[in-house]
Amino acid sequence: MLHTIAAFDRLGEENAFAVLARATALLHEGRDIVNLGIGQPDFRTPEHIVDAAIKALRDGHHGYTPANGLLATREAVVRRTLATTGVEVSPENIMIMPGGKPTMFAAILMFGEPGAEILYPDPGFPIYRSMIEFTGATPVPVPMREANGFAFSAEETLSLITPRTRLLILNSPANPTGGVTPRVEIAKLVKGLEAHPHVAIMSDEIYDVMTYDGESHTSLLTFPEIRDRLIILNGWSKTWAMTGWRMGWSIWPNAAETGQLYDKVRKLAVNCWSCVNAPSQFAGIAAIDGPQDDVDKMMRAFDNRRRIVVEGLNAIPGVSCITPKGAFYAFPNITQTGWKAKKLASALLEEAGVALIGGPDFGILGEGYIRLSYANSEENILRALERIEAFLAKT
Repeated sequence: MLHTIAAFDRLGEENAFAVLARATALLHEGRDIVNLGIGQPDFRTPEHIVDAAIKALRDGHHGYTPANGLLATREAVVRRTLATTGVEVSPENIMIMPGGKPTMFAAILMFGEPGAEILYPDPGFPIYRSMIEFTGATPVPVPMREANGFAFSAEETLSLITPRTRLLILNSPANPTGGVTPRVEIAKLVKGLEAHPHVAIMSDEIYDVMTYDGESHTSLLTFPEIRDRLIILNGWSKTWAMTGWRMGWSIWPNAAETGQLYDKVRKLAVNCWSCVNAPSQFAGIAAIDGPQDDVDKMMRAFDNRRRIVVEGLNAIPGVSCITPKGAFYAFPNITQTGWKAKKLASALLEEAGVALIGGPDFGILGEGYIRLSYANSEENILRALERIEAFLAKT
């Protein structure tokens, strides 16, 4: 009998991939499935980005790259960060990562251990809690409440900090709720964090350009008072429809007095994933520096779909849905249907041919909600809404 360490028994999963696998299996059985479960743009990566990767391969970029990423790629991130936040960062603080999750993995691994506490959004991306539990740290949920537009409350968040708190994870625009926390609330939080200099902050800003109705994203980078303990997570997956390219970036502090976090993550890269492949990095440069027409087109499509989803959900008896202000998710309240969320999600997939995710897969506060991704065509969204309404009408 082999004995693995107990930490692996605490490791969770991202159920969107399990739902995707089941939906795919049903498709192979000949079932007609509309998939609103996976958080993946249904658009192709723009052609000029693909062409840049092909050119890199043909130009002979087949070898290892630096553990922290090509300088040219990091410099592209510098330009993009300045353009979107007005903040100038150094390429020496940027890590090119194989996707967004490695930044979560690295940050939580740095601060998580038995006896430590890590605060994370709930409902929130499930890997936050999974990795916290893996390290043996205590996960402390920060409630994302529907009554607050699924934004965090600075006062409530600050009240959860104790001397054992090591890391605070933030996410806006948010998965799974589509919530966007306004700048005034973020500023209150930053002011309150002055009393807690022992707490690092990881801000997951992967959906930064995906806001609607005049809302704008506030990057934590715009608050210099926390810069020496701030980790920014971002990447190419959502903005440029590059999920399968596995391309992310993160911005780290490297001050000696706050633990030289950048050097720690660089060493972790050397020991774990070595580097990010060269062709993808050239594609990433092209994405940042090239035309953004496809991004604009994608955002217009998401906005139209968002309106269809919200209107359609609110027309279904027993279902209510506030209007998401960011990302490409709706998080409707289904408590009045009488169904538990995960049971409803399973029944909708198996019996109605609609794949979506039950709220509890995103945290202990997710009961009573389901997540729909509107990263699918208007036609398929309308079909899914019709099926959901018909299924609930007969149950």
